[in-house]
Amino acid sequence: MESLIGSSAARVRQAWITRRRLVLGLAALLPPWCGPARAQAEEGMDEAHVKAAFLYKFTGYVDWPDAAFERPDAPFVMGVLGAPVLQGALSELVVGRKVRDRAIRVRKMQAGESAAGLHLLFVGRAEPLRGEAAPRPVLVVTEVEGGLPRGSMINFLLVERRVRFEIALPNVEKAGLRVSSRLLGVAQRVIQDEEH
Repeated sequence: MESLIGSSAARVRQAWITRRRLVLGLAALLPPWCGPARAQAEEGMDEAHVKAAFLYKFTGYVDWPDAAFERPDAPFVMGVLGAPVLQGALSELVVGRKVRDRAIRVRKMQAGESAAGLHLLFVGRAEPLRGEAAPRPVLVVTEVEGGLPRGSMINFLLVERRVRFEIALPNVEKAGLRVSSRLLGVAQRVIQDEEH
């Protein structure tokens, strides 16, 4: 019995350590004008900047197949639909940064525009998530209530005034993507099966 409690405590501690590393990693991404907010990732920052930092960090914990890129030197393209403030924050954040040695481009999306050519699509709460599948392999991230059952793979939540996220593994797998267990370990909730 004691060994079960001990191993459970070790798993909880490891999850806490992983979450702490992710938050500290986010803090390192925050621009200098955030001042003391850099030390607490989310303290004093607006929601859009925190979500932009998360979007960039997600790229380090998700694997896209080589076929997702037209050429070996093709950029990593992030589309933003219905969230102009987040789009601006993300555009500033990724200047000079790369995703697996690829330059990053941020593209403003219009309602009804195809997600072809994207690697990550963020859908803001002002835009309806229609439930149609994005072209494979596009990581779809939302901030809409009930986003996961309608095709979102990662959905942002506010928990005690802090930005958190939930992940739907079946949606990720259908898109031909793989998510690191480290990212799953810091998610607020992970959906493991189709019924969510």
